[in-house]
Amino acid sequence: MSESTVHASASASDNRLVVAISSRALFDLGDSHELFERDGLDAYRSFQIAHENEILKPGVAFPLVQKLLGLNKLAGDVPPVEVILLSRNSGDTGLRIFNAIQHYDLEISRAAFTSGAPTSDYIAPFKADLFLSANAEDVGRALKAGVAAATILPSTAPPRATEQLRIAFDGDAVIFGDEGERVSREEGLEAFHRSETEHAAEPLSVGPFRGFLTALHRLQAAFPAENSPIRTALVTARSAPAHKRVILTLRKWGVRIDEALFLGGRDKGPFLDAFGADIFFDDSPANVESARRHVATGHVPHGVSNR
Repeated sequence: MSESTVHASASASDNRLVVAISSRALFDLGDSHELFERDGLDAYRSFQIAHENEILKPGVAFPLVQKLLGLNKLAGDVPPVEVILLSRNSGDTGLRIFNAIQHYDLEISRAAFTSGAPTSDYIAPFKADLFLSANAEDVGRALKAGVAAATILPSTAPPRATEQLRIAFDGDAVIFGDEGERVSREEGLEAFHRSETEHAAEPLSVGPFRGFLTALHRLQAAFPAENSPIRTALVTARSAPAHKRVILTLRKWGVRIDEALFLGGRDKGPFLDAFGADIFFDDSPANVESARRHVATGHVPHGVSNR
């Protein structure tokens, strides 16, 4: 292999969208997790080993992972997406999880099993752009380390029939910083609109999901815009005149958002259903409770709403 080939391969690998996911977000481990909480580690370990040839059912984030990995089939020689498993299982009990990965033909080959220790320490070495977990502690640690992360909540939302990957984001405290949200809470809605109008030409500060949004945009740009397998949406409680600063900020960042829904405080759930989101990210506990009745939802425990 020539030196130029080596550099090209390294560069392509660096541009991958890397998603780290926990075993409880990927598969339905509800019953065995309840056993662990009730009877402890030894009982959990015995149960997983006894049932390791029984295939786990898909979890809340399973359809999302399938669609992410499906993008690799549309690309060239270098897969643009990698999914990595981070699990608090041990390597021993994790065998059942890898059996399920093989059964569903998921292209997941890298993993870290920590035997109960936090998994977030391995996010940076794996260079993950996004971390999804059912463990709120791990998610909080990842956010503090500067990684986009969300707690995957239980959901009864059905998988989406379309093959297109659809991801929706809240704005303040997710894509952007939470300054606007603080003004709204502390001084009221009128003060918020006045502040956003006065500072419309100033870009909003960066939120925890800015890096992931940029990586997702980079992946989108690799496909024709008119026939993209990825579609994104901003779904925010903002309304005019506070919309202008959002639009100008995204323009300044050079980031593409396909749909922008300025709802003025309306319930987001029905709109997310209409968009057909495979996942929605929001910082507000009230919003995520509404959204998870319609779509798979990730809670981003960041900003003033979570203090």
